[in-house]
Amino acid sequence: MSGVDSTRDREDAVRLNAWVAGRVQGVGFRWWTRCRALELGLTGHATNLADGRVAVVAEGDRAAAVRLLESLRSGTTPGAVDTVVVRWAEAAGGLTGFEERAERD
Repeated sequence: MSGVDSTRDREDAVRLNAWVAGRVQGVGFRWWTRCRALELGLTGHATNLADGRVAVVAEGDRAAAVRLLESLRSGTTPGAVDTVVVRWAEAAGGLTGFEERAERD
């Protein structure tokens, strides 16, 4: 299946949606998250939100997504994470690479 995203077809694939609150904008948090996600083989994006949070969407193997979530909560991130709100979903596919995105409403 060359050229086709098959993430959603794998049994162990999930989508992690995490909203990270604290001092997480303007400190390299999105770049750090991107590096961790790429190391783990995840696709998705980290996006600054207008309310000061960062939204992280990561898709791939469940174990890798859990490791990313653990990293977000580890206390080793740039800035200071106060809270991480999580929603798990089935992998939807359609994501390539891992992007840092600017603010959105």
